Amino acid sequence: MSSEFCELLRSSFHDWWREQATARGHVATTSLLLREFWGFLRDSTPGRRRSRYGDMDYDWEQRVNTTAGTLNWRTRLLGIFHSAYQPTDPAMFREMMAALPIDFRQFSFVDIGSGKGRTLLMAAEYPFQRIVGVEIMPDLHRAAEENIAAWRAQSPARIAAPIEAVCMDGRSFIFPATPLVVYLFNPLPETGLRQIIANLHESWKSVHRTICILYHNPVLESALSSSPFLTKVQAEPQFSVFKAKHD
Repeated sequence: MSSEFCELLRSSFHDWWREQATARGHVATTSLLLREFWGFLRDSTPGRRRSRYGDMDYDWEQRVNTTAGTLNWRTRLLGIFHSAYQPTDPAMFREMMAALPIDFRQFSFVDIGSGKGRTLLMAAEYPFQRIVGVEIMPDLHRAAEENIAAWRAQSPARIAAPIEAVCMDGRSFIFPATPLVVYLFNPLPETGLRQIIANLHESWKSVHRTICILYHNPVLESALSSSPFLTKVQAEPQFSVFKAKHD
């Protein structure tokens, strides 16, 4: 195993254990860890791996590789301590974007936990100023870069915003000082998600502008609703929309 992977696994486990033990206690956290590892082993069987190819339609159409079926065991193991990789369904993404009554030409799009980059490519169908994906797992980041290049090669004349994939911890990302659409698909456990929202709040205080957050599968919605600068403007079964409050 590479030193890069070992260090990322060590730090990811440390952060995960500290957060879970604080919230649950050591006994319950140990039990949770054993369940997660059992799920990891179960999902490593050939039958389970085949089931992860169920989202291939987009990849076939775009000639890219964003499916969860090709993940290696290292990336799936790291997913225990961050968030299991799952690409966004295209129809759901379009529904979420339709919930934003904005002029996309004035906004940058930021995906925290961008994985293999599928959401970045789908965002390129809209006239954003800039599109940025932030991903901590090196294997997923490299796949995103390859997918962006392959997507561009399919039609070099495509008119789209610059797409940038960044390999870093989303908690350290500095948000662009432009109007923003921030996309979240449960990229981190609750403590990490709250840190990202706090960073976004600080960015907004420095430069007041319109900020919209699309939160897909909002299981940790309290991390957003408890923030003093956000208000929920739409709630659907599979996603919520938050916006920065007006002064």
